[in-house]
Amino acid sequence: MAIDGRLKDRVAIIRGAASGIGKATAVLFAKEGARLALADIDAAGLKAVANHITEAGGTVITKKTDVSSEKEVKALVALALSSYSQVDIVCNIAGIAGDLVGLDQQDKNVWKRLHDVNVMGAVYTTKHVCLHMQQRKSGAIVNISSVAGIRSGAGGNAYSASKAALINFTQTAACDLGGHNIRVNAVCPGLIETGMTQSIFDYARKSGKEHKLGSRCELRRFGRPAEVAHVILFLASDEASYVTGQALAVDGGNTASLNLPGMKV
Repeated sequence: MAIDGRLKDRVAIIRGAASGIGKATAVLFAKEGARLALADIDAAGLKAVANHITEAGGTVITKKTDVSSEKEVKALVALALSSYSQVDIVCNIAGIAGDLVGLDQQDKNVWKRLHDVNVMGAVYTTKHVCLHMQQRKSGAIVNISSVAGIRSGAGGNAYSASKAALINFTQTAACDLGGHNIRVNAVCPGLIETGMTQSIFDYARKSGKEHKLGSRCELRRFGRPAEVAHVILFLASDEASYVTGQALAVDGGNTASLNLPGMKV
């Protein structure tokens, strides 16, 4: 692990670290010198990521956490503080997708579950870490939203609404905490191959349509977790010291145009 990395002497809480973007972020942060507190509801996946980082010389603690439970999130923050005596960075990455169903089939329980995980998980973590960051007059919080929170057509109704809410929370939190030198930003990934999107990729490959994955993006391809992780690293580092309240799309240009069927050649 880097001795003089971009996150040297920093402590980062990363939620959703067992796979996908969260795993890529954890590995990258460790390489950049951060000490980590990793959380996920997938205990086995979390252990595997932690072992990988430890074997490479990194410093990491883990806690199985249901981010929809304020009690469990509070305990995660308390563990990080008791273990490291500081928290400099929080990455709220854990999320779930829900179903693609028509408006006439919307289920209030699905809406509530997505809101609890995708929105309240970030609210709880920010709530329980912000006093510590305010006392230190320093902090960086990065929330993982989605292009579905920016425009329609990238996810189901409940998922899109939850991700739009997370962007708005990012902006209001940035306003509330900016006077304490705490930056709050969001990253909005497009089509990235992760566990959440794996069924899409599996279907495309099985049906011989893999070449169409990401074809409606300006870069004409899908993205990878590491590409999102590097943007998260930028926002968490001092290189983004004058950036707050932003929702940065990492989507191959998907949100840069009308992106209507038949427009791309």
